[in-house]
Amino acid sequence: MNTSVLSIQNLVKHYGNIKALDGISYDIPKGSVYGILGPNGSGKTTTLGIVLNVLNQTSGSYLWFGKPDDTTTRKQIGSLLETPNFYHYLSAVDNLKITQAISRRGNKEDIDKVLDIVNLSQRKNSKFSTYSLGMKQRLAIAAALLGNPEVLVFDEPTNGLDPVGIAEIRELIKKLAQNGTTIIMASHLLDEVEKVCTHVAIMKKGTLLTAGSVNEVLVNEDIVEVSSENLIQLADVVKNYTGVLQLKQEQNKLQLYFKIGTSNLTDINNYCFKNGITLNLLTIKRKSLEAKFFELTNN
Repeated sequence: MNTSVLSIQNLVKHYGNIKALDGISYDIPKGSVYGILGPNGSGKTTTLGIVLNVLNQTSGSYLWFGKPDDTTTRKQIGSLLETPNFYHYLSAVDNLKITQAISRRGNKEDIDKVLDIVNLSQRKNSKFSTYSLGMKQRLAIAAALLGNPEVLVFDEPTNGLDPVGIAEIRELIKKLAQNGTTIIMASHLLDEVEKVCTHVAIMKKGTLLTAGSVNEVLVNEDIVEVSSENLIQLADVVKNYTGVLQLKQEQNKLQLYFKIGTSNLTDINNYCFKNGITLNLLTIKRKSLEAKFFELTNN
């Protein structure tokens, strides 16, 4: 049974007449990579600001590890809300020493360890000013890792990075998750969330549209992809297959839509074979997060 690392209960935040958060509630399970997804202005950063005690909520509450926030709890959480203020003329090691002195997290050995995790050991004595954007972001993650926290909270961790930098951060997040760290990240990049997250909460204008495991959120119909030598003949045969709601052609394959839980790959294969068609592709496909996101937020 998965226990909740963070439980958000009916959080509300007003800025004057603006409702930045309108009563959102969800639980973040231990060991998950939890993506908080939504366009700019949806309330993602406000949510993170409140649970990290940077902002005060108007009403509602949250629990870390099943209890109210306190200094002990805070030590179990590493966060990266905005690019930290590193000193440009100092090395990675010296910058982390300063971060450590201020945050009182971890010890001297920790610094080498976190630089190794974020793959900056080779450049640990180089000045911060010589780092690429991706390296600067990895150093910021190293700072969040000091003291070996159980939970990491990132706000838009790949913002402003080039494709190489994005791929590096993505791999790093996967590596951290494999070690059992719970990761909570806000992002407006669908692709990002789809590639690294196990769970997702989708927000729009301060309200929560849906939350749950990526598989649950994405699935509301079965999409079966099929292909064979002759697509026209295949389309002609499968359109009469029981339960097909709609049929779409995508490049060199067909997509068959079924009510959720009603498709059976073995039956489809047998049906095609009996009708003289040998399939060279037969697979079930999740609805992409993009399609779901647009559906929920009405584009």
